[in-house]
Amino acid sequence: MLGESGATVYCSGRSVRGATAMNGRPEAIEETAEMVTARGGVGLWEQADHTDERQVRRLVDRIRGQQGRLDILVNDIWGGDELTEWGRPFWKLSQEQGLKMLERGIHTHLITSRWAVPLMLEGGPGLIVEVTDGSRYYYRGNLFYDLVKTTVIRLAYAMAIELREHGISAVAVTPGFLRSEMMLQHMGVDEENWREGAARDPHFAFSESPFFIGRAIAALAADPQVQSRTGRPWSTWELAREYGFRDLDGSRPDWGGHLRSAIGEALARTAGRLGEGPKGEEQTSAMERVRQVVAAELKERGLHFLTPSISEVWYRKLLRGDGDRPGAFDELIEKTFG
Repeated sequence: MLGESGATVYCSGRSVRGATAMNGRPEAIEETAEMVTARGGVGLWEQADHTDERQVRRLVDRIRGQQGRLDILVNDIWGGDELTEWGRPFWKLSQEQGLKMLERGIHTHLITSRWAVPLMLEGGPGLIVEVTDGSRYYYRGNLFYDLVKTTVIRLAYAMAIELREHGISAVAVTPGFLRSEMMLQHMGVDEENWREGAARDPHFAFSESPFFIGRAIAALAADPQVQSRTGRPWSTWELAREYGFRDLDGSRPDWGGHLRSAIGEALARTAGRLGEGPKGEEQTSAMERVRQVVAAELKERGLHFLTPSISEVWYRKLLRGDGDRPGAFDELIEKTFG
């Protein structure tokens, strides 16, 4: 989508044709570069493992030699899907896999920014985008996964403070329910008939293509007032409302709005099943009861991935009284899930 705006884009990563780095995935950086060019930009590619400082320096040196400047850095380095163990407490997770996830999802961002930012400083105003999952600090269901996705939000904040006087903005951006190639395959559909996947998962009807976050980033890059957004996390649906862009199919997905509505319905039913929460010494057993009822309700609605966070919201409402003031519970949900 940066190519759609006429940009020259360097696409880097480990996977090239004939030697992809992700188990069972055929996608390669040459393909991404070709998509950039097909959309009207100039797509270039270079194989680089972003955990290797030498390879990152080589990439930045190439950009300096060929372009003499770097205006936009998008840190969407991940590689953690195959390492994530869902549904297990942190003390039962593989420490080796967890630490490797931190290396792939955090260290890579630090290394890349360390060598790319000096080139950005040689030019004019610039933009750094940290791609994350979720724009709030709710728990994401796996300790290492949560550390990665919340840390890159903090990276954007920290870099924004240090770069403000240099005219370089740093933001974090999250997609909603993403129709990645992997997700399309999982749902048994393709981008042409993706809506059929909603029969398997009703939430899929509110999903978005990867082009949607691409247009969000392109809109940020084209905004002369982007400095007013620096240091903060943003969602694709928020940015779509403000900038007016749409997904490739003309839709404007609003995952946040859908999620708030679904959570509200689930909590309304949960409230009826729980009634008034006990106080004092019975709080521990009450919390367990909240978890059980919330888990059952969310599982019925296909929102089981939210169980830990929703349980915490209910704990604060029932046992601490945070939701007693009119409208306070809605505010609590908003603060937690945005």
